Parts: sequence; structure tokens; C-alpha cells
Amino acid sequence: MRAREFSPPRFFMAISIFINCVAFAYSNWATCSGIVPMRHRSDKISITDFGGVGDGFTLNTNAFKEAVYRIKHLRRRGGTLLYIPPGEYLTGPFNLTSCMTLYLARGAVIKAAMDTKHWPLIAPLPSYGRGRELPGGRYMSFIHGNDLHDVIITGDNGTIDGNGYIWWNMWWQRTLKFTRPNLIELMNSRSIIISNLVFKNSPFWNIHPVYCSEVVIRYVTIVAPANSPNTDGIDPDSSSNVCIEDSYISTGDDLVAIKSGWDEYGIAYNRPSHDITIRRLYGSSPYAGIAIGSETSGGVENVLAEHINLFNMGVGIHLKTNIGRGGVIRNITISNVYMENTRKGIKISGDVGDHPDMGYDQNALPVVKDVMIKDVRGEKVEQAGLIHGLKNAPFTGICLSNIYINGNPGSKNLPWQCSAVSGAAVQVIPWPCPELTSRLEMGVCSFSF
Repeated sequence: MRAREFSPPRFFMAISIFINCVAFAYSNWATCSGIVPMRHRSDKISITDFGGVGDGFTLNTNAFKEAVYRIKHLRRRGGTLLYIPPGEYLTGPFNLTSCMTLYLARGAVIKAAMDTKHWPLIAPLPSYGRGRELPGGRYMSFIHGNDLHDVIITGDNGTIDGNGYIWWNMWWQRTLKFTRPNLIELMNSRSIIISNLVFKNSPFWNIHPVYCSEVVIRYVTIVAPANSPNTDGIDPDSSSNVCIEDSYISTGDDLVAIKSGWDEYGIAYNRPSHDITIRRLYGSSPYAGIAIGSETSGGVENVLAEHINLFNMGVGIHLKTNIGRGGVIRNITISNVYMENTRKGIKISGDVGDHPDMGYDQNALPVVKDVMIKDVRGEKVEQAGLIHGLKNAPFTGICLSNIYINGNPGSKNLPWQCSAVSGAAVQVIPWPCPELTSRLEMGVCSFSF
């Protein structure tokens, strides 16, 4: 089985125009992007200064490494901008450094080399204990960074192409030896901006800030075929003060998935994801639009997602965890969502996801509480909602308000399904489960974001 690379240039141009128009329309609306100011770099260098050739054939790994080395060791005041002119620059993976802007001009493409021998192995994340797909280490991400600050990855809608079909084929054929590389991963870093670029055909997750703080991801387009495995769009992981806005994502897995570690390793590492805002997101996927989990062992709290438009989805809103995860998911607000042609509108479940090994603690039960979902519209949705807590850890404070979800005309649509849950529902059509009371009781849904 093979997925066709996602590459039509007219599509990217249309999406870019769409996002810019949306941004203009919402220019007076709230934004969280001010948490990391955009910096001007007076010192500028070009990849061509280091022998970079954008012919689509020349391997430019050394050019990128030498350019980053120059930025790191000369330490220009205010940092340095690395300019990538129009052309296709084939390269193996490379690291970034602090006080750096990677800028891709319009028509510039940084493309991953096809030979997987260029990918070194790195240690598994301590909050995961092993590679996410296979035991042992994992392949380094295409663009990588650790212990950095003041990093900007931006441009004039240039493209970062992960050449992912090579890795997808290995996954389908079960010939992978280690976990596939992410397209971009920044670890233990702060003051990060990723904006105004196209990301396509990632081998695995696309943008993965892990153990990071002060991260802004804005005006990005992320695309991969619908059948590309595990190509999540943006996965904030054990990270805080994250802003995701004004972007289009169409991939083979969750558009945005907030994570915080896996079972006993995530519990021991104990670093939650918190204070995350997702705003004005558009996209499609056979999986979820807005997701939390299933790796939530460090906890997830204080999340706001609003003005979300979803089409051709598996699940519109999905909060997912499992026995052995532990962790607390709380203070989640999701509002102003439109979804169309979707299998399940809202799903909150305690039986999703696998385990890293047999060492997980079956008594480590997750806590899910204080979740507000409001102002949701759905068309052609097969099942409005499914909420299944755990018998020994019921989900509490699940609050639904002003939700109108229509099924497929002429089809038998499934009713709400609920168990081990309590909360409230007001103005919800179709009417949800009896476990959710028909009116707000004192204190049940009084929490605020």
C-alpha cells in the first residue's frame, strides 16, 4: 500500500489565500500570539553562502549544518536569519540553534532525503520510556532542536517536505526498526515561533513541541494524505503557554492532539501540558479535529479551543485516556465549533490507546473533570456523542450547552451513549444521555477558564 505524496501547488496557493483572508476577517478578534514577539534579525546569511544548491538533487546536509554552526558560534547580537531562496533543497535531518530564524522564501522547499540511513537514532523521550511505535530509541526529527530559546521558523509560504511515503511504506510493510521521525521536534525549549509555512508529507507527527514553553504556531498549512499513518498535525506535549491560531490542517491523524506522557513513564516524569489556546483552526481528517490524549499521564489543564471548523472528520472533539494513564484532565473549554460529514461529533472516552509495556499500573486511573463544550453545530454527523468514563473513575463536571447536531438525511443515526459520567446539558439536540442532567445544578458547571 502506498500513499500518493500531497503536493499540488495550486492547492497550497489556494489555502494560503484562504488563511490570509480569514486572518484579515478576524484581525480584530482575540489573539494569543503576543506571548512570543516576532524578532527582527539584522544579521542575515543564505544557505547558498555555505554551498547550498536548490536543484532537487544535490544533498545539502553539510550546508545546513555549517550554517547553523556559524550562527551558534559567532553569536551575533540579536541572532541571525538563515535565508533559504527559491529552489528545492534536499537534505538529511539537522539541528537548529538558539537566537535563530530559519526563513523560507516563496518557492523555497526544504525536502527530506530519501535514504533513511541519514537519520541518526536518539534516545526515547523520558516521559514515554521508549519509542512511541517500537521499543528502543527513535529516529531524529527532520528539523530538530533541544535546550533552545528564541527560535523562529517562518517564511513567505515556503515548504518543508518530509518525503514521508518512504516511512509510511515501511510502517505498512512492518519493516520499521525504530519509531519514525517527526517533521519538526523542539525539546526543552522556549520562545518559539512557527508561522507562514507549508508542512507536508511528514513521516510521523508534524510539529511536536515537547517540554517547551512560550510557543506560537500561526498561519501554517499542514497536509498529508488521509491514509498516511500517524501524521498528527500539531502535538503540544508536556508543554505550557502554547498558542495555535489561524491554520489549516488536513492529515491522516488528529489535527491537534495535546499530550503529556505515556503511562508509568509519564506519571514519573510528571510534567503536564497547560495553558494552551487553539483558535481559528480549519481542517479535515479521518481521526479527530481537537484531541486531548491519549497520552495524558502528566495531566492536561487549562485548554481553550474556539472557532474551529471541521469537515470530513472521524471525530470532531475527542478527549481520550485509558487505565494506566493516571493524570488529570481538567478545565477544558471548547466552543464555537462547526463540523460537517463526521462519524462522531463529541467523544470522551476512558478506553483508548495502547501501553508502552506490561509495567503500567492498572490502578493508575485518569481523572477527567470540568469540561465545557458549548456552541457547537454539526451537519451530517452519524452519532452526536459518546461519553464513557471508567467505572472506578467516573468523569465529572461534563457540561454541554447550545449544541445542535444533525444527522445524515435519510439515514439511521445513532443516539448518544454514556456511562460513568455526570454533569449537565442545556439546549442540546439531539437530547443527550440521562446521566447528564436536564438543568444546571448549583456548582455543577460553575468552573471558568
